[in-house]
Amino acid sequence: MKEEIVIAGFGGQGVLSMGKILAYAGLMDNLEVTWMPSYGPEQRGGTANVTVILSDAPISSPVLDSYDTAVVLNQQSLDKFEGKVKAGGTLIYDPSGIHHLPTRTDIRVVPVDAMDAAIELKNSKTYNMILLGALLKCRPVVEIDAVLRGLKKTLPERHHHLLPLNEQALKKGMTLVG
Repeated sequence: MKEEIVIAGFGGQGVLSMGKILAYAGLMDNLEVTWMPSYGPEQRGGTANVTVILSDAPISSPVLDSYDTAVVLNQQSLDKFEGKVKAGGTLIYDPSGIHHLPTRTDIRVVPVDAMDAAIELKNSKTYNMILLGALLKCRPVVEIDAVLRGLKKTLPERHHHLLPLNEQALKKGMTLVG
């Protein structure tokens, strides 16, 4: 098993955190992992993306030209990464930030109303966990228990009271995938 994933959006949407949690979950599941962030100096409001590779064999390079799965959170990211999803791969996107819908027919395209779901959960910070849940429903590359352990490892201890809310967000994201 080898899954090459890119997660992309604006800084402040939790893109890098989502990638880091996914990478930690891979470690918890005893997988080989790479996590390679890319962002501009402006961070919040600028574009950001992260490449995560999860594999049961050694990974030769973290640098990729194409991906098995892309999670895109804004139009700029869709424009940049839609063409880089491998044929037969998966593109997950939140329609709230998209003006021109994906057009590829050789990939699985999955809209996830994550912003609406975050509002429903009364916490906009659950946005990235909702999308991570959707990703795991589409591509179950790690166990949800490993994600929760990874989340506990990446969240500062003062935020551990938010772990149940994040678990709820992950599960909500899984229900949004048809």
